[in-house]
Amino acid sequence: MSMNKPMPVPTEISAPFWNALKEGVLRIPHCTACGHWIFYPRRHCDRCFSHAVEWREVSGAGQLYSYTVARIPTLPDFADEMPQKLAVVELDEGVRINTTLVGLNEDEIRIGMRVKPVFDKVRADGATLLRFTAADKDFPARVDSTPEALAAAAEAKVAAEIAATPVRQVRFDDEAAMKSLVSDAFTPWSTQVVVDQALIDEFAKLSGDDYWIHTDPKRAAKQSPFGGTIAHGALVQILQSRLKMPLGFEVTGFNNMVNYGSDRLRFPAPVPAGSRVHARARVKSVEKLAKGMQLTLEVTTHVVGNERPSVINDLVILYM
Repeated sequence: MSMNKPMPVPTEISAPFWNALKEGVLRIPHCTACGHWIFYPRRHCDRCFSHAVEWREVSGAGQLYSYTVARIPTLPDFADEMPQKLAVVELDEGVRINTTLVGLNEDEIRIGMRVKPVFDKVRADGATLLRFTAADKDFPARVDSTPEALAAAAEAKVAAEIAATPVRQVRFDDEAAMKSLVSDAFTPWSTQVVVDQALIDEFAKLSGDDYWIHTDPKRAAKQSPFGGTIAHGALVQILQSRLKMPLGFEVTGFNNMVNYGSDRLRFPAPVPAGSRVHARARVKSVEKLAKGMQLTLEVTTHVVGNERPSVINDLVILYM
Protein backbone atom coordinates (compact mmCIF):
# COMPACT_ATOMS: atom_id res chain seq x y z
CA MET A 1 0.00 0.00 0.00
CA SER A 2 1.44 3.33 -1.03
CA MET A 3 2.11 5.89 1.69
CA ASN A 4 0.45 8.48 -0.52
CA LYS A 5 -2.98 6.83 -0.46
CA PRO A 6 -5.48 9.07 1.33
CA MET A 7 -6.29 7.54 4.70
CA PRO A 8 -9.15 8.33 7.09
CA VAL A 9 -8.18 10.86 9.75
CA PRO A 10 -9.82 9.92 13.08
CA THR A 11 -11.51 12.80 14.89
CA GLU A 12 -12.72 13.06 18.46
CA ILE A 13 -16.12 11.86 17.26
CA SER A 14 -15.00 9.02 14.96
CA ALA A 15 -11.95 7.73 16.86
CA PRO A 16 -13.88 4.94 18.68
CA PHE A 17 -14.83 3.48 15.28
CA TRP A 18 -11.25 3.38 13.98
CA ASN A 19 -9.78 2.20 17.28
CA ALA A 20 -12.25 -0.70 17.35
CA LEU A 21 -11.23 -1.78 13.85
CA LYS A 22 -7.63 -2.11 15.09
CA GLU A 23 -8.98 -4.58 17.67
CA GLY A 24 -10.81 -6.57 14.99
CA VAL A 25 -14.30 -5.50 16.09
CA LEU A 26 -16.97 -3.21 14.70
CA ARG A 27 -18.54 -0.60 16.95
CA ILE A 28 -21.12 1.98 15.87
CA PRO A 29 -23.08 4.61 17.81
CA HIS A 30 -26.46 3.70 19.31
CA CYS A 31 -29.08 6.09 20.69
CA THR A 32 -30.24 4.93 24.11
CA ALA A 33 -33.18 7.34 23.97
CA CYS A 34 -34.96 5.96 20.88
CA GLY A 35 -32.97 2.82 20.04
CA HIS A 36 -31.76 4.12 16.66
CA TRP A 37 -28.40 3.00 15.24
CA ILE A 38 -26.26 5.80 13.81
CA PHE A 39 -23.69 5.93 11.04
CA TYR A 40 -21.63 7.94 10.15
CA PRO A 41 -20.58 8.79 13.75
CA ARG A 42 -22.20 11.88 15.26
CA ARG A 43 -22.56 13.47 18.69
CA HIS A 44 -26.34 13.22 18.53
CA CYS A 45 -29.01 10.89 17.20
CA ASP A 46 -30.07 11.85 13.67
CA ARG A 47 -33.61 10.62 14.38
CA CYS A 48 -34.59 12.09 17.77
CA PHE A 49 -31.63 14.49 18.18
CA SER A 50 -30.83 13.14 21.63
CA HIS A 51 -27.24 13.29 22.83
CA ALA A 52 -27.71 10.02 24.72
CA VAL A 53 -25.40 8.16 22.33
CA GLU A 54 -23.08 5.28 23.20
CA TRP A 55 -20.80 3.03 21.19
CA ARG A 56 -21.86 -0.61 20.92
CA GLU A 57 -20.26 -3.61 19.29
CA VAL A 58 -22.14 -5.23 16.40
CA SER A 59 -21.44 -8.38 14.41
CA GLY A 60 -21.01 -6.62 11.07
CA ALA A 61 -23.43 -9.00 9.36
CA GLY A 62 -25.53 -7.42 6.65
CA GLN A 63 -26.32 -7.40 2.96
CA LEU A 64 -24.88 -5.80 -0.15
CA TYR A 65 -26.91 -2.69 -0.92
CA SER A 66 -24.98 -1.48 -3.97
CA TYR A 67 -21.60 -1.83 -5.70
CA THR A 68 -19.52 -0.79 -8.69
CA VAL A 69 -16.24 -2.02 -10.14
CA ALA A 70 -13.53 0.61 -10.73
CA ARG A 71 -10.97 -0.48 -13.32
CA ILE A 72 -8.91 2.71 -13.59
CA PRO A 73 -7.12 3.95 -10.45
CA THR A 74 -8.07 7.44 -9.33
CA LEU A 75 -4.44 7.89 -8.23
CA PRO A 76 -1.32 5.89 -9.20
CA ASP A 77 -1.18 4.74 -5.58
CA PHE A 78 -4.29 2.59 -6.04
CA ALA A 79 -2.85 0.60 -8.96
CA ASP A 80 -2.22 -2.41 -6.70
CA GLU A 81 -5.96 -2.63 -5.85
CA MET A 82 -7.30 -2.71 -9.39
CA PRO A 83 -9.99 -3.58 -10.10
CA GLN A 84 -11.58 -2.13 -6.95
CA LYS A 85 -14.97 -3.48 -5.95
CA LEU A 86 -16.48 -0.41 -4.28
CA ALA A 87 -19.63 -1.12 -2.31
CA VAL A 88 -22.29 0.08 0.08
CA VAL A 89 -23.22 -2.48 2.73
CA GLU A 90 -26.37 -2.28 4.83
CA LEU A 91 -25.80 -3.77 8.28
CA ASP A 92 -28.59 -5.70 10.01
CA GLU A 93 -28.87 -2.70 12.34
CA GLY A 94 -30.05 -0.64 9.35
CA VAL A 95 -27.05 1.64 8.80
CA ARG A 96 -25.16 1.77 5.51
CA ILE A 97 -21.36 1.83 5.23
CA ASN A 98 -19.17 2.66 2.24
CA THR A 99 -16.58 -0.07 1.81
CA THR A 100 -14.79 -2.39 -0.59
CA LEU A 101 -15.41 -6.08 -1.27
CA VAL A 102 -12.55 -8.57 -1.00
CA GLY A 103 -12.10 -12.26 -1.75
CA LEU A 104 -14.76 -12.24 -4.47
CA ASN A 105 -14.71 -12.62 -8.23
CA GLU A 106 -16.97 -10.24 -10.12
CA ASP A 107 -19.37 -13.04 -11.12
CA GLU A 108 -19.88 -13.90 -7.43
CA ILE A 109 -21.22 -10.48 -6.48
CA ARG A 110 -25.00 -10.06 -6.19
CA ILE A 111 -27.08 -7.19 -4.83
CA GLY A 112 -28.75 -8.39 -1.62
CA MET A 113 -26.16 -11.09 -0.90
CA ARG A 114 -25.29 -11.67 2.74
CA VAL A 115 -21.91 -10.31 3.76
CA LYS A 116 -19.56 -10.36 6.73
CA PRO A 117 -16.78 -7.98 7.82
CA VAL A 118 -13.06 -8.30 7.10
CA PHE A 119 -10.63 -6.25 9.18
CA ASP A 120 -7.75 -5.25 6.93
CA LYS A 121 -4.56 -3.99 8.56
CA VAL A 122 -2.99 -1.61 6.06
CA ARG A 123 -0.20 0.07 8.01
CA ALA A 124 2.47 -1.06 10.43
CA ASP A 125 1.01 1.24 13.11
CA GLY A 126 -2.12 -0.94 13.12
CA ALA A 127 -4.34 1.31 11.00
CA THR A 128 -7.18 -0.92 9.80
CA LEU A 129 -9.86 -0.55 7.15
CA LEU A 130 -13.23 -2.27 7.11
CA ARG A 131 -13.85 -4.52 4.10
CA PHE A 132 -16.57 -7.08 3.45
CA THR A 133 -16.84 -10.47 1.77
CA ALA A 134 -19.62 -12.98 1.17
CA ALA A 135 -21.04 -14.49 4.36
CA ASP A 136 -20.53 -18.03 3.05
CA LYS A 137 -16.99 -17.36 1.81
CA ASP A 138 -14.06 -19.12 3.49
CA PHE A 139 -12.08 -15.93 4.00
CA PRO A 140 -10.15 -14.79 7.10
CA ALA A 141 -11.81 -12.20 9.30
CA ARG A 142 -8.51 -10.37 9.75
CA VAL A 143 -5.96 -9.83 7.00
CA ASP A 144 -2.64 -8.01 6.76
CA SER A 145 -2.30 -5.82 3.67
CA THR A 146 0.70 -3.83 4.81
CA PRO A 147 3.24 -3.50 1.97
CA GLU A 148 5.73 -5.63 3.90
CA ALA A 149 3.25 -8.48 4.37
CA LEU A 150 2.15 -8.43 0.74
CA ALA A 151 5.76 -8.39 -0.49
CA ALA A 152 6.63 -11.33 1.77
CA ALA A 153 3.66 -13.33 0.45
CA ALA A 154 4.68 -12.56 -3.13
CA GLU A 155 8.26 -13.63 -2.43
CA ALA A 156 7.10 -16.98 -1.06
CA LYS A 157 4.88 -17.49 -4.11
CA VAL A 158 7.63 -16.64 -6.60
CA ALA A 159 10.17 -18.80 -4.73
CA ALA A 160 7.81 -21.76 -5.01
CA GLU A 161 7.30 -21.10 -8.72
CA ILE A 162 11.05 -20.89 -9.33
CA ALA A 163 11.65 -24.12 -7.41
CA ALA A 164 8.98 -25.93 -9.44
CA THR A 165 10.11 -24.65 -12.85
CA PRO A 166 12.85 -26.54 -14.74
CA VAL A 167 15.82 -24.30 -15.57
CA ARG A 168 17.28 -24.65 -19.04
CA GLN A 169 21.08 -24.52 -19.02
CA VAL A 170 22.68 -22.87 -22.05
CA ARG A 171 26.40 -22.59 -22.76
CA PHE A 172 27.47 -19.02 -23.47
CA ASP A 173 29.49 -20.10 -26.55
CA ASP A 174 26.63 -22.04 -28.15
CA GLU A 175 25.43 -19.30 -30.49
CA ALA A 176 22.34 -21.14 -31.74
CA ALA A 177 21.23 -22.07 -28.24
CA MET A 178 21.82 -18.55 -26.95
CA LYS A 179 19.86 -16.99 -29.82
CA SER A 180 16.99 -19.38 -29.14
CA LEU A 181 16.46 -17.50 -25.86
CA VAL A 182 15.29 -14.40 -27.74
CA SER A 183 11.55 -13.97 -27.23
CA ASP A 184 8.72 -11.46 -27.41
CA ALA A 185 7.22 -13.02 -24.27
CA PHE A 186 8.12 -11.74 -20.82
CA THR A 187 8.86 -13.92 -17.83
CA PRO A 188 6.38 -14.22 -14.95
CA TRP A 189 6.60 -11.49 -12.30
CA SER A 190 9.54 -11.36 -9.93
CA THR A 191 9.52 -11.00 -6.18
CA GLN A 192 8.59 -7.59 -4.77
CA VAL A 193 10.39 -4.78 -2.97
CA VAL A 194 8.70 -2.11 -0.84
CA VAL A 195 9.98 1.34 -1.81
CA ASP A 196 9.21 3.21 1.39
CA GLN A 197 10.19 6.71 2.45
CA ALA A 198 13.08 5.44 4.57
CA LEU A 199 14.63 3.75 1.53
CA ILE A 200 14.10 6.86 -0.59
CA ASP A 201 15.73 9.02 2.08
CA GLU A 202 18.74 6.68 2.29
CA PHE A 203 19.20 6.86 -1.47
CA ALA A 204 18.89 10.65 -1.40
CA LYS A 205 21.61 10.80 1.24
CA LEU A 206 23.86 8.44 -0.70
CA SER A 207 23.34 10.07 -4.11
CA GLY A 208 23.06 13.68 -2.97
CA ASP A 209 19.75 14.05 -4.82
CA ASP A 210 17.55 15.44 -2.03
CA TYR A 211 15.05 17.26 -4.25
CA TRP A 212 11.85 17.90 -2.28
CA ILE A 213 9.65 15.74 -4.52
CA HIS A 214 11.55 12.75 -3.12
CA THR A 215 12.32 13.79 0.45
CA ASP A 216 9.71 16.24 1.73
CA PRO A 217 6.36 14.44 2.22
CA LYS A 218 4.55 17.53 3.56
CA ARG A 219 5.55 19.76 0.67
CA ALA A 220 5.00 16.98 -1.86
CA ALA A 221 1.48 16.39 -0.53
CA LYS A 222 0.65 20.01 -1.37
CA GLN A 223 2.71 20.69 -4.50
CA SER A 224 3.58 17.40 -6.18
CA PRO A 225 1.38 16.36 -9.14
CA PHE A 226 1.58 12.83 -7.71
CA GLY A 227 0.00 13.66 -4.35
CA GLY A 228 3.12 12.87 -2.35
CA THR A 229 6.77 11.87 -2.58
CA ILE A 230 8.05 9.56 -5.29
CA ALA A 231 11.17 7.43 -5.60
CA HIS A 232 14.16 8.43 -7.70
CA GLY A 233 14.15 6.68 -11.06
CA ALA A 234 17.75 5.61 -10.52
CA LEU A 235 16.79 4.02 -7.19
CA VAL A 236 14.07 1.92 -8.81
CA GLN A 237 16.49 0.87 -11.53
CA ILE A 238 19.08 -0.26 -8.97
CA LEU A 239 16.44 -2.26 -7.07
CA GLN A 240 16.26 -4.64 -10.03
CA SER A 241 19.28 -6.35 -8.47
CA ARG A 242 17.18 -7.24 -5.41
CA LEU A 243 14.40 -8.86 -7.40
CA LYS A 244 14.38 -12.62 -7.94
CA MET A 245 13.16 -13.24 -11.47
CA PRO A 246 12.04 -16.61 -12.89
CA LEU A 247 14.05 -16.38 -16.12
CA GLY A 248 13.75 -20.09 -16.85
CA PHE A 249 17.36 -20.37 -18.12
CA GLU A 250 20.92 -20.25 -16.85
CA VAL A 251 23.93 -19.28 -18.93
CA THR A 252 26.91 -21.55 -18.17
CA GLY A 253 30.51 -22.12 -19.19
CA PHE A 254 31.78 -18.53 -19.09
CA ASN A 255 34.76 -17.22 -17.14
CA ASN A 256 33.50 -13.66 -16.68
CA MET A 257 30.14 -11.93 -16.90
CA VAL A 258 30.20 -8.13 -17.31
CA ASN A 259 27.38 -5.63 -16.99
CA TYR A 260 28.12 -3.73 -20.17
CA GLY A 261 25.58 -0.94 -19.63
CA SER A 262 22.13 -0.16 -21.02
CA ASP A 263 21.02 0.31 -24.61
CA ARG A 264 17.87 2.04 -23.39
CA LEU A 265 16.86 3.45 -20.01
CA ARG A 266 13.52 5.17 -19.46
CA PHE A 267 11.37 6.17 -16.45
CA PRO A 268 7.80 6.32 -17.85
CA ALA A 269 5.78 6.26 -14.59
CA PRO A 270 6.33 7.39 -10.98
CA VAL A 271 6.79 5.11 -7.99
CA PRO A 272 4.92 6.68 -5.05
CA ALA A 273 6.54 6.27 -1.64
CA GLY A 274 5.33 3.07 -0.01
CA SER A 275 4.64 1.28 -3.28
CA ARG A 276 5.62 -2.29 -4.02
CA VAL A 277 7.53 -2.86 -7.24
CA HIS A 278 8.21 -6.01 -9.21
CA ALA A 279 9.71 -6.76 -12.60
CA ARG A 280 9.65 -9.08 -15.57
CA ALA A 281 12.09 -9.57 -18.42
CA ARG A 282 12.73 -11.03 -21.84
CA VAL A 283 15.83 -11.71 -23.88
CA LYS A 284 15.69 -9.03 -26.55
CA SER A 285 18.76 -9.94 -28.58
CA VAL A 286 21.91 -12.06 -28.63
CA GLU A 287 25.01 -11.14 -30.63
CA LYS A 288 28.31 -12.95 -31.02
CA LEU A 289 31.29 -10.61 -30.59
CA ALA A 290 35.03 -11.11 -30.75
CA LYS A 291 35.11 -10.68 -26.97
CA GLY A 292 32.35 -13.19 -26.28
CA MET A 293 28.56 -13.41 -26.39
CA GLN A 294 26.47 -10.30 -25.78
CA LEU A 295 22.92 -10.69 -24.45
CA THR A 296 20.45 -7.82 -24.13
CA LEU A 297 17.86 -8.39 -21.43
CA GLU A 298 14.87 -6.05 -21.45
CA VAL A 299 13.80 -5.57 -17.85
CA THR A 300 10.64 -3.62 -17.02
CA THR A 301 9.92 -2.65 -13.42
CA HIS A 302 6.34 -1.81 -12.47
CA VAL A 303 4.43 -0.65 -9.44
CA VAL A 304 2.35 -3.69 -8.52
CA GLY A 305 -0.94 -3.49 -10.42
CA ASN A 306 0.27 -0.85 -12.87
CA GLU A 307 0.57 -1.97 -16.48
CA ARG A 308 2.70 1.03 -17.38
CA PRO A 309 6.30 0.37 -16.36
CA SER A 310 8.19 2.69 -14.04
CA VAL A 311 11.57 1.67 -15.46
CA ILE A 312 12.48 0.20 -18.86
CA ASN A 313 16.06 -1.01 -18.92
CA ASP A 314 17.68 -2.82 -21.86
CA LEU A 315 20.49 -4.36 -19.85
CA VAL A 316 23.51 -5.44 -21.90
CA ILE A 317 25.46 -8.42 -20.49
CA LEU A 318 28.70 -9.69 -21.95
CA TYR A 319 29.69 -13.32 -21.33
CA MET A 320 33.40 -14.13 -21.88
